[in-house]
Amino acid sequence: MAPRVYGIESLAGLRLDVGTRLTLSDGPLQLGWKHSGMTSDFIAEVMALPYSRSRKDYKQAHHDIGYLSNELIENAVKFRQPGEILVEASIFDDSFFIRVKNTIDGATAARFQQLLHHIQSKNAGELLLEQIENNAISAGNGSGLGLLTLLSDYDAKMAWAFEERDDQHIILTTTAAVAMPPFSNQ
Repeated sequence: MAPRVYGIESLAGLRLDVGTRLTLSDGPLQLGWKHSGMTSDFIAEVMALPYSRSRKDYKQAHHDIGYLSNELIENAVKFRQPGEILVEASIFDDSFFIRVKNTIDGATAARFQQLLHHIQSKNAGELLLEQIENNAISAGNGSGLGLLTLLSDYDAKMAWAFEERDDQHIILTTTAAVAMPPFSNQ
């Protein structure tokens, strides 16, 4: 069965052959939140190097890459089934691309697909404001802001592909892109 894709379909099929590929594995140390931060910092350090000739461009690239990477990896760690998380990152066509692949269960997939349908039906900026207001008046944990911030404030282009293995094992592949400054030759 072909994967069900939400968002920008051309991103879902994009090949990221040149760049960084990391696999986060379960093990005796347990894959957790600290790994998402360390991994996204590493990706930002490596991917921002081409911008090091301009301090301003480097800081901007490092920040944007780190934020996008951290949000996607945190979500993969938070909502995954036990197993590996594959992270691929690349820069080309003046954009940073990242793909995160992990396994989720059927209930998580259904809830997330419902959220994605809702997100695609409205303006991301309006949804972000609504979520901030909802979080302010509720006793919740403030979740839901990361994805909306990426779409609204970072103008991230995103795709989510859901590939069913069975009811309890669905491969979720999230691909995202953000614009980068042109490489500086000065």
